[in-house]
Amino acid sequence: MPELERFTSSLDVDVELAEYDVLGSLAHARALQAAGLLTKEQLRRVERGLKTVGRELESGKFVFADSDEDIHTAVERRLGELDADAAARLHTGRSRNDQVALDLRLYCRAAAAAIVEGLAFVVEVLATQARRHADWPMPGYAEPLLRDAGRAINAHEAAGELPLGAGALAGSTLPLDRLAAARELGFKRLTQNSVDAVSDRDFALDLAYACLSVGIHLSRLGEDVVLWASAEFGFVRLADEVATGSSLMPHKRNPDVAELLRGRSGRALGSLVALATVLKGLPLAYDRDLQEDKRALFDAVANCLECLEAAALLVSRLEFDRARLEAAVADPDLLATDTAERLVAAGRPFREAHLEVGRSVLEGGHAAPWDAVRSLQMRDQEGAPHPRRVAQAARRARRQAEALRRWTKQTSLH
Repeated sequence: MPELERFTSSLDVDVELAEYDVLGSLAHARALQAAGLLTKEQLRRVERGLKTVGRELESGKFVFADSDEDIHTAVERRLGELDADAAARLHTGRSRNDQVALDLRLYCRAAAAAIVEGLAFVVEVLATQARRHADWPMPGYAEPLLRDAGRAINAHEAAGELPLGAGALAGSTLPLDRLAAARELGFKRLTQNSVDAVSDRDFALDLAYACLSVGIHLSRLGEDVVLWASAEFGFVRLADEVATGSSLMPHKRNPDVAELLRGRSGRALGSLVALATVLKGLPLAYDRDLQEDKRALFDAVANCLECLEAAALLVSRLEFDRARLEAAVADPDLLATDTAERLVAAGRPFREAHLEVGRSVLEGGHAAPWDAVRSLQMRDQEGAPHPRRVAQAARRARRQAEALRRWTKQTSLH
């Protein structure tokens, strides 16, 4: 029935996997030849047909048919039109269950690398701003994003097991060369349980969580920029490229990019919850519920990459108002802790000093021992905001961003 065909079709979503379906099929064919299940001539014909399909997909010339249930059947159908014998032999020892598991792992590895590259760019522009304003009292954001990069790298590693060869759920009686396929695709490990291999989506959850973590941290950045750009704070001026005008107030500059960074974290959370809900309670092996894993995951990744690009542009175009920042830290009560610590350094117990300074603040008699600039200079410890430490941290962040970029190049399939 057409209505049920539309309901069960996933082509509109999993077309995102087209590139990886072709890559995985090429690797499978070469592994079949390595195992003696295809002749060199048969492999040559499969490769020729798949490469043609890949070029058609990449150029947008691929014509989908009404009978295409998903991207996997579409690729096989088109290969059959080009070479019927090649298409008939390609699916030897393979199920759509391990095929889609492979495609999704390849996608997750590529997506994780793209997210790491995007994070490296944001960290770099944050480090540039920090280095430029090292002696200004300002918050710092590179550290959380570097942790996010670690999460994305972990997600890449989690997806690094080859499920091809698991078949529908119990492997194959054919002498498949799984290691040959793994080497072809850059996988370091093979899945160890065929039943689990076709149903495991933990690696997708890892990637979705990495996207959520990025979203949370960019949301916090966006929140501060919204506050800093307000008339009450006036710490930053938004460049025209990252602000919009008001439909009513001619003078107003709306921090729309920052607000959207804050708002889009909700989509990231929704994607993670949606994916986890699909997986909750599933029995072992592949179930059709897993068709719904991709919509949430793909949206999480796309949202994350768009937010990273927007955040990098936002941060790179922030113009800080030093006078407003200095005025904001001129209140001597902000240095009440410094006063208490000076008393501690002179031998007073901290609780006694804390009580005394607190009373002087309440009574309006607190006198700061120095100004904010001197306060920063006295905080000369690892991780503290001494201008020299900030400059060091900025340089370290840039080096870490460069290391992340090197990692993405090393992990590329192409």
